[in-house]
Amino acid sequence: MAEPKAADGTEASLTPPRAIVFDWDNTLVDTWPNIVHTMNVTLVAMGQAPWTAAEAKRRIARSLRESFPELFGDRWEHARDVFYAELERAHLAMLSPLPGSAEILAHFTARGMPMAVVSNKTSIYLHREVEHLGWSKYFKAVFGAGDMPHDKPAPDAVFRFLDLAGLAPGNDIWFVGDSPVDVEAAHAAGCAPVFVRGAETELPSFAMAPLAVIDDCSALSRIGCIDITGHNH
Repeated sequence: MAEPKAADGTEASLTPPRAIVFDWDNTLVDTWPNIVHTMNVTLVAMGQAPWTAAEAKRRIARSLRESFPELFGDRWEHARDVFYAELERAHLAMLSPLPGSAEILAHFTARGMPMAVVSNKTSIYLHREVEHLGWSKYFKAVFGAGDMPHDKPAPDAVFRFLDLAGLAPGNDIWFVGDSPVDVEAAHAAGCAPVFVRGAETELPSFAMAPLAVIDDCSALSRIGCIDITGHNH
């Protein structure tokens, strides 16, 4: 697997982390098949054309409460109900960890690393999925859409996690995610953005660049193998 790179393709140089914030969907778990399916059921029900997987990847990042009013206007609440009804049917059955995710969470937990999830997935579904996988033990906090006054890219949830962990923002707090919204949230919180490109061959446009680009979360062990006490492993 390729070594972590900066956004310009040079070797990444990150400060070893004191804490790590993860996005959820398609950072730690593979939920795109269900997200695209559920969104397309909603679009068709609302009389709109379905999206391709590539279009969905580009357009789905903000929370439902922020994006649906723009998509569906004054019918957005009906669209929300259609979306959630479809999501309820299959979101746990179709949920699967991305390769290396469970191992990297165990890796950092064993080293005493405070970790959190900050996602724009509606909170009740996010918490169900974390519990379903048995991953609550890894996280000091889990924040979904609606848990804080503002969702990503606002930094509210990151700041709340850092308060709980007794830490201040800085480049030794990593924010790991697969969307430009995650990169924007990391910058807004004064933390280090680590972008997960997945299978994408081209990087999206960033208003502010990530500090590192990785193929998947398993790469974090190669750029983050120092624990919070400062000892190498």
